[in-house]
Amino acid sequence: MAEAADMIPDKWLKFSICIDSMQMALGMSQILRYTAAFLSETLSQSHLRHHLYSTFLQKLTSFDQTTLKLLKFASETLENSFSTTSSSIRSSSLRLAEEILSKSENPFSSFLLSLAYSHCRRPIDASFCLLDVFYADPSLARVEIAPFLFEELFLVHFLPMLEWYNEQRSRILSSLPLNSDYNSDDQSIVSTTTTLSKMSGDQASALKDLERDYEDLLDENCRNFVVYFKEVLRNRDGGQLIVPPSVVFQKSKRGDKFDYGEEKKIKTQKFGSRNGRYNPIWTGGDVSVEFNSNGVKSLSKLPSLIPERVSPKVLIDERSSKISETASIHRVEATLESCTYDNLSDYSSSESEAEQEEKMQKRESFDTRQSQSKNQKQLFLAESSCSPDHLMEDTNNLAGGGKHTPPKDFVCPITTHIFDDPVTLETGQTYERKAIQEWIDRGNSTCPITRQKLHGSQLPKTNYVLKRLIASWQEQNPGSDIAKFKVMQPVKEPRFKPTIRSASPNSVISQATIDGTMSELRLAITDLCTSEILRESEQAVLKIERFWQEANMEIEMQSLLSKPPVINGFVEILFNTVDPRVLGATVLLLSELGSRDDSVIQTLTRVDSDVECIVALFKKGLMEAVVLIYLLKPSVFSLIEMAMVDSLIEMLSGIKNTEFPKMCMKPETASVILLGQILRSSEEASISKSVRSILSTKAIESIIDSLEAEGVEERIAAVGILLRCILEDGKCRNIIADKAELTRLLESFMVVKDGERFEIVHFLSELVKLNRRNLNEQILHILKDEGTFSTMHTLLTYLQNALQDQCPIVAGLLLQLDLLEEPRKMSIYREEAIDTLISCLRNSEYPVAQIAAAETLLSLQGRFSYSGKSLARAILLKRAGLDRSYKTFMRKDQRRQKILDETQETMEEEQAAEWERKVAFVLVSHEFGLLFEALAEGLKSRYEDLQSICFMSATWLVYMLSILPDTGIRGAARVCLLKHFVTIFKSEKNTEDRALSMLALNNFVRDPDGLQDLTVHMKDILKGLRELKKSSALAFEMLRIFSEEHDNSADLWNHKELAQEDCSISGEVLSVACFKGKIFSGHSDGTIKVWTCKGTLLQLVQEIREHSKPVTSLELLHSTEKLYSGSLDKTVRVWSIMDEGIHCEQVHETKDQINNLVVANNISCYIPQGAGIKVHSWNGSSKVLNQNKYVKCLALVHGKLYCGCHDNSIQEIDLVTGTLGNIQIGSKKLLGKAYPIYSLQVQDGLIYSAGPSLDGATVKIWSTSNYNMVGSLPSTLEVREMVVNSELIYLGCKGGIVEVWCKKKQTRVETLQSSPNGKILCMALDNDEDMLVIGTSDGRIQAWELS
Repeated sequence: MAEAADMIPDKWLKFSICIDSMQMALGMSQILRYTAAFLSETLSQSHLRHHLYSTFLQKLTSFDQTTLKLLKFASETLENSFSTTSSSIRSSSLRLAEEILSKSENPFSSFLLSLAYSHCRRPIDASFCLLDVFYADPSLARVEIAPFLFEELFLVHFLPMLEWYNEQRSRILSSLPLNSDYNSDDQSIVSTTTTLSKMSGDQASALKDLERDYEDLLDENCRNFVVYFKEVLRNRDGGQLIVPPSVVFQKSKRGDKFDYGEEKKIKTQKFGSRNGRYNPIWTGGDVSVEFNSNGVKSLSKLPSLIPERVSPKVLIDERSSKISETASIHRVEATLESCTYDNLSDYSSSESEAEQEEKMQKRESFDTRQSQSKNQKQLFLAESSCSPDHLMEDTNNLAGGGKHTPPKDFVCPITTHIFDDPVTLETGQTYERKAIQEWIDRGNSTCPITRQKLHGSQLPKTNYVLKRLIASWQEQNPGSDIAKFKVMQPVKEPRFKPTIRSASPNSVISQATIDGTMSELRLAITDLCTSEILRESEQAVLKIERFWQEANMEIEMQSLLSKPPVINGFVEILFNTVDPRVLGATVLLLSELGSRDDSVIQTLTRVDSDVECIVALFKKGLMEAVVLIYLLKPSVFSLIEMAMVDSLIEMLSGIKNTEFPKMCMKPETASVILLGQILRSSEEASISKSVRSILSTKAIESIIDSLEAEGVEERIAAVGILLRCILEDGKCRNIIADKAELTRLLESFMVVKDGERFEIVHFLSELVKLNRRNLNEQILHILKDEGTFSTMHTLLTYLQNALQDQCPIVAGLLLQLDLLEEPRKMSIYREEAIDTLISCLRNSEYPVAQIAAAETLLSLQGRFSYSGKSLARAILLKRAGLDRSYKTFMRKDQRRQKILDETQETMEEEQAAEWERKVAFVLVSHEFGLLFEALAEGLKSRYEDLQSICFMSATWLVYMLSILPDTGIRGAARVCLLKHFVTIFKSEKNTEDRALSMLALNNFVRDPDGLQDLTVHMKDILKGLRELKKSSALAFEMLRIFSEEHDNSADLWNHKELAQEDCSISGEVLSVACFKGKIFSGHSDGTIKVWTCKGTLLQLVQEIREHSKPVTSLELLHSTEKLYSGSLDKTVRVWSIMDEGIHCEQVHETKDQINNLVVANNISCYIPQGAGIKVHSWNGSSKVLNQNKYVKCLALVHGKLYCGCHDNSIQEIDLVTGTLGNIQIGSKKLLGKAYPIYSLQVQDGLIYSAGPSLDGATVKIWSTSNYNMVGSLPSTLEVREMVVNSELIYLGCKGGIVEVWCKKKQTRVETLQSSPNGKILCMALDNDEDMLVIGTSDGRIQAWELS
């Protein structure tokens, strides 16, 4: 056969030259006219485009998934540009598609580019790309993509080859030993099957070789003429004469056919034809070539070059009025004689007038069709609003395509030019002022992109931040050009991709095998549907399943197996068999059929019991059945009702290392998708239960693995499940972060719907809330660096079109990615993210978005617990001095995590502090503190949740101002927030909130202007600080600052009398004590009274008299919450303190009267009637210390006893070692008069002693470390009692006077007048140091409040 192909008669070569000369007139205009007509028709019919897309994708199934997704995405982007009415979106979509397609070289990308160029009115570029399709795969192009274009452009050149082919075919068939009435000149209608049966092996082989050579020659000539047509298109001015190539009758050895992959080659070669289609030899007719005076050909009688798809059993019989070979040759020779290049119009035909008239009608019909196509194209292009000037720009200036291309955010979406005067609307979208003003002047009242209602026609001020960014960019990139937006549109993926096999065999040999297989299949189907013996039906199922797996005839078999009776037969097997093999085979067949034919699913779902049966089989352990359940698409309610959740979780828990038969979908994939559907639509209670089940098993590991699945639907379902797990139990995010691979998930972002995109972003945002900063940043680097597309640019594009309540989370993730590196001077990502957060925070119409924005701001602080909860509040409370709750929380949190060593913990803290600094800096620096205005508005919201979160966010950022370099932003923060913090500090009853506001105010106190603004609120602030000073060192520090700033300390301190009670009926008030709002008083008649202070009254709660003599001492032991009373009746009583009063628990008897009792955990010390100090143990033992001194007063601190003696000496006794040290040496009596130490107080490493003013100092202050005197109070009064707190010293003097001294400055700040007729015998302060209680000799109890 090869020899026959090489021996080409000269007549065919002459014929080829003549035909080529006739077509010299085929110039550029005609090529453009034919290609434009085809592309215009394709653009005008969406169903045609989708059919062609599907055809290409079937050919490209062996390509890698990334390339396929890019092509699908490009096709969807083009479809978006075809359907949109927005010129900016159309322009950006076309540019994006062109950028993607230009990086891929295959027939599909060339075809899509031709559509894009045609839509942009670039006909020459479109023609080049369309011709590339014919060059890459001529067979596909001429048969399935553009047969009309092939006939118009190529076929006229191939007429000699057609004649040659028919001659060779007739020669082979002429030797068949058929009936006597069959001859090569006049074929009868002969059954193809009969023809095949008469052939010898050599003849069949010869026909196959001829067909193969014929196909190869068609491909070879197509490529040659593609090169020729391109040269014609390049010769635009017509200055060069381009001669068409001669028709090739011999195959070249070059192998430049487009390669679809090895797998596809194997499948197509199996049927004896390399393209997998029927050969024209089975449907061939004869050739009749005719030309009219204008050189237009009539192809009505030419054999079809498009192989027809026919049934496997019936081949088409076709009667064709074949003209004899001799007559055909005579006509061709006549044509050769009359045909010249210079005079084509003189060409005459031997046809009859009727035939010529028929030809003219067909030509007119053809011209009419061409005219209609042209009109359709013109109409279509006229409707486009794209500017030709813009659309014809060079593709090298695509956005992002070069270093001089401006960022998308610098380009107006209306004008597509760089902004000159940008204005940002309330919707968050930015436009050129003139363009948006013209839009509004036309009567529009909505945002052009978001379609949100605009509240007014007045445009805002120029966006100077953006304008500065543009100016800076233009300075760095002189001569920059216009850039368009990139519009990312999702690409729908099919539910699954079944393998496409050829529908029809091409070889004689395989036909018999197929016929035999189909016969056996029909017998098996008959047994399945009619046999009443279960065993026979089971064997039939196994046989059908074997045929399905082994034979490459799925389409042929599907048509037989998809019929309702057969499906019902399969269902009957499911109901009756118990054989696992049969059940598995039945489920596999139903799944495969259902995945390819929706009618199968309709048949199965018509009866509810069928679905319930399949679900029951799955729950009993037939795991493959889950694929069929997925295909049946049951409602979520029915899945829940059938208790599918537990079964799905159980399957996912044990699915690893389980082998399943090859199906249209993996069982684990179906399980994850179904579980995701259930969780997405369930109620909160059922979600919680399901999540607990997932986390208690190994199912979560299988779900994490699904993030790497091939199918996008499975990945999205896995994201939904894992997100709900994280929201339900935050601790699981640590497992997910450790095991998850996120690269494929990032690629999914480009091809899913907006709702699914947000689910991905939400999941990723939650995933970076780990309790270790370094782990969070590792994940952020993965998100930023991996994936095909730029994650940051993708998020930016999505952010501009996201829903209002979704924007804060998207913006938060984008901002974190931008801050991975040290903040740059200019970042469009950062600017857009922060602008979005502020916009959402100020949008009172969307409180959900406001709360989400505030929560996102707070989470940016970057510190989280093991369960992912923000530690911002706990950290701020710790900084405010209330670290008890923080320590408790952290101890509990560390039980759930691996505790790091000290070095790792230090590094982690440094990394967290650095992140916090970066985030705070960019937030407060944005637009010179614009965020503070938004937070101030949030603090005034009527929504309590929003108020609370804005309060914490504002506190955090104001605190960070004290750490960050001062750039003048503190003033903006003070103007916006100072009054709010003062109000909260004054009115809030919650101690923690007051502490947080104190932390913020502390930053303003350090600023002279802030301190000045706080002057008007000074009294209220001081009161609050005094209330907090016991629990917070910061409050004490702020009080110190206020004291230093005021020369007159008296301005800071003011006491007012709360209440006074006359208890003279019980004698003198010898001792007082305060504890948790209660006042205890000991009287000279042995009575102990319990009081509460309410308003201006002291209310008696309890009066008890168990001591027989005066109660000289009342001492509190705070560690045990016990009250100890010492009396002259030689007893010490221990009282338990209750809400209703006190109750005596123990009585300790001593041998001495008790004065000035002090207690520790296991001992008590008191002054006996004689010399020394008695130390009494609670077990009954006692000893005497300092026997040489007569002690007047005692103080016990940290195991050391301090004694003030009658001789004016002071000693320190270590109770553990018995060591005695002299602090002050006593003096001799002068004129027989003693000068005792009346009172001793020890606090903060200092000893305060009150005694006579022998040297001008009534109160002396000593250091406990070296016994040196460090200060004194020069009071002129005789001091008899003294108490000291953290700021003040109270001196009880003769005449009922109490002097108040500033502890730091050692100056008197106030004098209080108690009872003028009595002496002050005792004093005590409450726990908060805000109330002073005094007991006098005339039986009065008086309470003073520090106001």
